[in-house]
Amino acid sequence: MSSGYGLNGGPSRCFPFWQEVLACYVVNTNSEDDSGKKKCLPVLEDYYECLHHKKEATRVRALQTAYRKAETAHPRDDAPKAGSIRNLGLLDKEEDTKAVLDSK
Repeated sequence: MSSGYGLNGGPSRCFPFWQEVLACYVVNTNSEDDSGKKKCLPVLEDYYECLHHKKEATRVRALQTAYRKAETAHPRDDAPKAGSIRNLGLLDKEEDTKAVLDSK
């Protein structure tokens, strides 16, 4: 929050970014001329990213999409088949399950 107090009483995670925004406004604007606010857009963008994580979420979604696409394009060669997995009788393997349990 812009108040500077986080949930645990200390400074919030975005408070340093908010201080940078305020410092930029103080340096670049005055009461007669607000044209200096344009210089503060990158700092304000960093503050909004800290608050909402929109760029980070977009990047994560793009990475996940690329990973899933690559995974479907190149399936594992050594992936076990459902019938070869010993699963304690869940897929028609009651005899194998009994043999494993009896051998112990």
